Amino acid sequence: MLTIKKYWHAFRRLISRNSMTPKMIVGYKRFDKKFLPTTRISNTTFIDHQEHFNIEDNVYIGHYNFLEASQGLTIKEGVQITNFCNISTHSSHIAIRLYGKHYCDYINHIGYIKGPIHIGAYSFIGPHSTIMPNTTIGKGSIVKAYSYVRGEFPDFSIIGGNPAIVIGSTKDIDNKYLENNQELATFYTEWAKK
Repeated sequence: MLTIKKYWHAFRRLISRNSMTPKMIVGYKRFDKKFLPTTRISNTTFIDHQEHFNIEDNVYIGHYNFLEASQGLTIKEGVQITNFCNISTHSSHIAIRLYGKHYCDYINHIGYIKGPIHIGAYSFIGPHSTIMPNTTIGKGSIVKAYSYVRGEFPDFSIIGGNPAIVIGSTKDIDNKYLENNQELATFYTEWAKK
């Protein structure tokens, strides 16, 4: 018979082995059954509507993220999404105020925003960022921490603020490294010139 103390220790060991502890899971099987061997996603990231979640390989998605893909969420190769990010293809933040307590009485809400999100290859999404519906982030971009992102952003953008705007170009950063490390130019142009 287990004493309370032994039961408590067994319970704690069980918790430490399970999903309550953040862990990176290497490899991801998409909804279409394609396996992505170098994609890493935290067990604490929640992905809603996986049937509309189009992810490529070599992606990193860190801890405590919410990814909602009902309207189509595309994450291209090499994207890094840090921690505590909210990426949602729909939002009721306007409609809920307009309808108040009658929100649940209606189906098609005025002010309900929905649309796809596309995150281009080798982009970086900083912690605590929110990406709203109808957003396209071009390849090679950086979204600074705590940004509220909605709209179209060209390739190689540095994006920041609330609301987020383009505040620079990652090409300025990259060119400094490429000038001093010319052996990397081939790797860089493999994806950057597509």
